[in-house]
Amino acid sequence: MTASHHRLSAALLSSALGLTAVPAFAQDVIWARYGDIDSLDPHRATSTLSLQIWDQIYDTLLAFDMDANPVPNMAESWEASEDGLTYRFTLHEGILCHDGSPFTAEDVRFTIDRAFGETPSLTRTSWGPIESVEVIDDLIFEITLETPFAAFLTFLADPFSSMICSGIDTDTFGSSTAIGTGPFKLVSWARGSEIVLESFDGFRNLGQAAENTGAPGFDRLLVRTIPEAQTRLAALRTGTVHIAEPPFDDIDAIRTEGLLDIVIAENTGQNVFWQFTTSRPPFDDIRARQAVALATDPAMAIEIIYGDLSQREWCPISRGVFGNDQDFCEALGYAHDPARARELVAELGFGPGNPLRTTMLVWTGGNRHMLAEIFQAQLAEANIQAEIEIMDIGTMNARVRAENEDVNNTTPGTFDMMTWSWFDPDILFQLWHSPGAYSGYQSPELDALLQETRTTIEPEARLEAVHAVIEYLMTNAVHIGLYTPGWEWVFAVRPEIEGLQVGPFVRPNFLDVTVAQ
Repeated sequence: MTASHHRLSAALLSSALGLTAVPAFAQDVIWARYGDIDSLDPHRATSTLSLQIWDQIYDTLLAFDMDANPVPNMAESWEASEDGLTYRFTLHEGILCHDGSPFTAEDVRFTIDRAFGETPSLTRTSWGPIESVEVIDDLIFEITLETPFAAFLTFLADPFSSMICSGIDTDTFGSSTAIGTGPFKLVSWARGSEIVLESFDGFRNLGQAAENTGAPGFDRLLVRTIPEAQTRLAALRTGTVHIAEPPFDDIDAIRTEGLLDIVIAENTGQNVFWQFTTSRPPFDDIRARQAVALATDPAMAIEIIYGDLSQREWCPISRGVFGNDQDFCEALGYAHDPARARELVAELGFGPGNPLRTTMLVWTGGNRHMLAEIFQAQLAEANIQAEIEIMDIGTMNARVRAENEDVNNTTPGTFDMMTWSWFDPDILFQLWHSPGAYSGYQSPELDALLQETRTTIEPEARLEAVHAVIEYLMTNAVHIGLYTPGWEWVFAVRPEIEGLQVGPFVRPNFLDVTVAQ
């Protein structure tokens, strides 16, 4: 079937099903999301909703291929010194900023100086221990590190390292203006309502995983905030929007209906796991942590609640991230064994008439309350009585830290269903190197192992260092992987939209998108 026949079939299907044409410009693509961005400034936010928009406005020195490997992008090449402290980059010639000015090595220095300035980037530590940026000429620059940093190149492919053009208006940048070199330029942002992006004719695809080497093939990308899932679905069905996250509970019906395509993000970098308050009983004892791991059956739970939209995750880092090896982690992991869990609980002095009491902290949304109830029932079979407390993720993060730091508390310690998303095993350093993200489990031995993952540059040696950390975390039941939540990022797409890709780490790519007429 030719492309034109395919588009015709899609149009006839839409007509037959009573789907109306999308209003506004014929070459608009309208994307509805549950929430808005925090800022147009890549240094002022950390949310996935924000970075997905930065990915359209800005570009990065390196890019991820579909297997999540960093490849050349704005930087066509680079060389590293033998000691891993100096990197010399060469930019592609002819890269343009949205204001028409050439993008040069000075803009790179401007971006990095800004990330380390008086109001530094919220992800400043992820850039690594940068000591200086030296501009050699318009296209060549050198970055010097104080110490080797293994995640440095990987970070340069992530939207948190988006390159900002130095011609920004410092008074309005991030709130109402933005200047990058990406495939779309900002037209307007109405907070809580709509972001209007216009295709940038001067864009060149130098490394992104798309066939299109130039500007997007449609005029505008309109990103609308529609918090209610059923409202988004209704808008999809009537043709008011092209792309949206559908209600989770309606996905099977949508698939059966066949009116909309379902695209599920892979290699999300997201990992949901058990972590424990280890500063007081019961989870200061490894046997209590192991009992929870053995008593819960994540594979069964996610099959019931999420079906094929999520994957069992054995590792403390997500699928698609360097060092993730399901066989290696499963061999170290805790297969479902309620009988052994009961034995460990009995060793701790608890049993059927005197269960081990604790509290399970869970964050809201995504049917996690149902998942928690299944885990609660599984734990009860091992004589663990876990009360469930559900709260928003920000409140839960603060609560976890407070639980860890409240060493004089005499109530039983809690455990939580935590989630983190990152593109590199350096996430383990951020979580667990003293004092850790939440003041949780700490040990000098673990700190030393984590430091090796940061300063070991050679890939095979770094893999060994990462696996040593994984083995420590799992053997000591500190970080117990549960699942990779692909269901968090499911996109329903109308039939007239073709070519949408969702790249690694939940980054929709519109470069190959076309709109059938």
